Amino acid sequence: MNISIKDVLFKIRVFFVPYLLVLMLCLLIKILFSREQIYFAVNSRNFPLGDFIAPYLTDLGNFWTVVVLSLILVMFSYARAFMLILINAVTAIVAQIVKHIFDSPRPTLYFQNQLAHIHFVKGVEMLRLHSFPSGHTVSAFTTAVLFSYWAKNKFWGLPLLILAMCVGYSRMYLSEHFFEDVTAGSVIGTITTVCLITWLANVQFLRSAKWNRGLINKG
Repeated sequence: MNISIKDVLFKIRVFFVPYLLVLMLCLLIKILFSREQIYFAVNSRNFPLGDFIAPYLTDLGNFWTVVVLSLILVMFSYARAFMLILINAVTAIVAQIVKHIFDSPRPTLYFQNQLAHIHFVKGVEMLRLHSFPSGHTVSAFTTAVLFSYWAKNKFWGLPLLILAMCVGYSRMYLSEHFFEDVTAGSVIGTITTVCLITWLANVQFLRSAKWNRGLINKG
């Protein structure tokens, strides 16, 4: 039986329904407040524990996190490891294409005359270009959607959503991205991943018993 987008959305409903509510709230915030107001509202609310945690949170959205998770998954399911790598690769390519189309300045370039008034976290490399959308947020939401889909207990969708949102917020906290970059990243990661899951779930070889084994899961 073929899997439809409706089937995928039903499986990730605990993730997707709250996400839609959060997305509507984000759009309302964007309508009510300017880029500068949102940025400085986030940047002004800094504290030592946040400075310590944010770099680690943001790393959950990088390439190496996907590699590590894929190496763990290959122990249990070749199909899932393959899907994680492939879907993250596709969403990353989509993000890079959009980045180069818009070629938006990051906060350090956009506010280059106000840097003395901005809080930066020590030890974090500050980038200047290709701000829109946030690639780390794309990756975080891509991975969260996949694990929500695979989870036997679907209520894992909510903590996975919160974790992905924390990765997105860390990008703003670290002054690497704007609010709209993170919001767009979440949309790209979520929608593209749902579409790719729907396609890959119907690919015959990925449904075979051979591909649903792993290095330690032989049966």
